[in-house]
Amino acid sequence: MIGPQKPRPSPRWRRWLAGGTLAVAALGLAGGLYAWQAIGEIAANLPPTPDIETLPVSTSVVDRDGQLLRAFTTDGRWRLPVTVDEVDRHLIDMLIAYEDQRFEEHHGIDWNSMVRAAGQFVGAGGRIVSGGSTLTMQVARLIEAERTRSMGAKVRQIIHADMLERELSKEQILTLYLSLAPYGGNIEGIRAASLAYFGKEPTRLTTAEAALLVALPQSPEARRPDRDPKAAEAGRNMVLDRLVGQGVIAAEEAEAAKKEPIPTARREFPMLAAHMAEKAVKARPNAREISLTVDRRLQGALEKLGATRATRLGPKVSVAIVVADQATGDILASVGSAGFLSEQSNGFVDMTQALRSPGSTLKPMIYGLAFELGLAHPESLIEDRPTAFNRYVPVNFDGFSRGTVTIRQALTESLNVPAVVVLDAVGTARLVARLRRAYANPVLPDDTAPGLAVGLGGVGVTLRDLVSIYASIARGGTPVRLHDGVSLDTPSDTDPAPVLDPSAAWYVTNILRDVPPPLNGSPGRIAYKTGTSYGYRDAWAVGYDGKTVIGVWVGRPDGAPVPGLAGITAAAPILFESFDRLSAQTAPFRPAPPGVIVASNTDLPEPLKRFRHPNDSMVARDAPPQIAFPGDGVDVDLGLANGDGRPLTVKVRNGVPPFTFFANGAPFARTAFARQNNWKPDGPGYVTLSVVDAKGRSDLVRVFVE
Repeated sequence: MIGPQKPRPSPRWRRWLAGGTLAVAALGLAGGLYAWQAIGEIAANLPPTPDIETLPVSTSVVDRDGQLLRAFTTDGRWRLPVTVDEVDRHLIDMLIAYEDQRFEEHHGIDWNSMVRAAGQFVGAGGRIVSGGSTLTMQVARLIEAERTRSMGAKVRQIIHADMLERELSKEQILTLYLSLAPYGGNIEGIRAASLAYFGKEPTRLTTAEAALLVALPQSPEARRPDRDPKAAEAGRNMVLDRLVGQGVIAAEEAEAAKKEPIPTARREFPMLAAHMAEKAVKARPNAREISLTVDRRLQGALEKLGATRATRLGPKVSVAIVVADQATGDILASVGSAGFLSEQSNGFVDMTQALRSPGSTLKPMIYGLAFELGLAHPESLIEDRPTAFNRYVPVNFDGFSRGTVTIRQALTESLNVPAVVVLDAVGTARLVARLRRAYANPVLPDDTAPGLAVGLGGVGVTLRDLVSIYASIARGGTPVRLHDGVSLDTPSDTDPAPVLDPSAAWYVTNILRDVPPPLNGSPGRIAYKTGTSYGYRDAWAVGYDGKTVIGVWVGRPDGAPVPGLAGITAAAPILFESFDRLSAQTAPFRPAPPGVIVASNTDLPEPLKRFRHPNDSMVARDAPPQIAFPGDGVDVDLGLANGDGRPLTVKVRNGVPPFTFFANGAPFARTAFARQNNWKPDGPGYVTLSVVDAKGRSDLVRVFVE
């Protein structure tokens, strides 16, 4: 049975319904197309996603272990490079729990939070109560530098957040937040904030510190601890309370954190090795991070030492210190002044590289050359008496003469007259040439020829020069180029010419270990030498053990005299205290090389018992070679009767290298620079030893070996 049928719509109704449906569909499609077009336009106008590796950050100068020495602002802002791994994990957990609990799950927008925020917006009469922003959306706002919280800006951030999630990993997004988040004033990023408010890197933070750093980016100016500590404390405590409610931290932990004081001032950013850092940035202006060879702990300790010592000497006095590793040439510390920001002592001047008179600090090189040339031995006798060299008449520092002394005594007491006498023998040109072999750059007045005054400080050198020279002596005569990782990062020559031969360098070290220490030093601990320039303008002390060489300069950067300033009283105590601040104990010195003669004056070969002043026939500048050891006609006990025995060392003075050495007419050695060589006899008996120099001149001796 067919029931009553529903009336059919009239054709007009059908047309209206169909038309309305189409109209609604058309309007919906048009609205969708318009919205899609609007989204496309917004997306097209968004700023490019920053590359974390090239994000503009403060240039950081770090030490050999990556620890911050000094940072420089970028466009007036402190924004230091940072990675998630360099931030305390506790802070990361607190940040995500407080700001974006579903950070690891959503794709840039947490719609639950957005719905909640929309409800609060309606309930508050169109006023935004909470933004519902995810960390990704906050990163979008930071990239755009958009501070407004309007609905239009929110839509833009939603679109931008979606794009960021498509392009970046969660870790990269978090890294951008930690790098760009504002913390008040010109501080951006978690690392700059931790340094500014707590004076430490964000790798290890207390719960209270982490909570404050979570709270600050929400209201960076209103909650600035240095301007409104109470507002900062309220923001921190609000974070702590919410985290307790979420079960992220215990109530007891939060209460303990609330008792920690809020920092009330910004701390200064690190400014260690300030002079080196400035030069490094000038050398590499586009670098994000520059690594130096400096040791941060040692640098900080020596900067404090220099400042303390300078304060005792006067407000205009400065101190410079250079520490270098002998093996590598790495500069481990470089204190350019007693205080980089000191106006009275011209702290901006880097006194490690300022040309000054070295005083007596070059005397070890003078005697080292005499040892190498076979003119002297540490126990050789020399006259300390008034001596004139044309119009140049050197006198000792105290004005007194000692008469006959040993070379050892002359150097340990830093007597001037014997040093000039020996320099006249070895030649000033040779001395300057050897200083240059040590990678020093001595500067003579008006580029004149070097005179005898060079030996007592009549030449310009830098503290780095002296450290380089003494490093060569400490290394047995082999030079090493000092470098800081940037400005002097030039590799040393593969086979550099020696500064001294090994025996001569060992003799010098052996004498310098006998130099009496200052009141705060221990004898024999280091080999060192002091110096005082003319007019009490510069005080020096340079010393070394078996591993490290340290140089100290004290004076006024403007070159004015400081009455009573002397190396032994002003610089030497700082030198010994600098060695105290090394992390390792004093390293042992190099052992004596083959050929060293350890003997008293009476047991020395006749030519070495007394230093003979140069004259036209004996030590003229171009005299023929002479075998200084062994002497002609002597018996040499090499222990051949008891076994293999020791090699015989043959030493040559005068002549022009290279030398060719012969035993019984057969050549056994030829060296480019050395003036001594070892020969191993087959057994006891007479042997004729001879040497021929580069000009074909020769000398010979006949000895008996047993």
